[in-house]
Amino acid sequence: MKVIEIRDLARKDVPIYYRRLYSGIVVLELINSIVDVPLDFQIEHKPTGHTEISITSSMEKVDYPLIPLKKELKRFIGSLDSDGKLPN
Repeated sequence: MKVIEIRDLARKDVPIYYRRLYSGIVVLELINSIVDVPLDFQIEHKPTGHTEISITSSMEKVDYPLIPLKKELKRFIGSLDSDGKLPN
């Protein structure tokens, strides 16, 4: 399983300054197919200085185990965030 890209990524307006909500379409390469899945996630900055990434959309459409899928998505989103590639 590999995350290829997140298309149509947009930030939703939230009045809480330490929480950012995003939506888009994630392109996944599974065992022998490429799948487009709607994605909603949030990035929250904790008082300890850490950031927590939560996947809030359901991934029921994907025929793949959810725990490794969400782990890889969080890693991919974290690298986008640290590189400054998420929309403001």
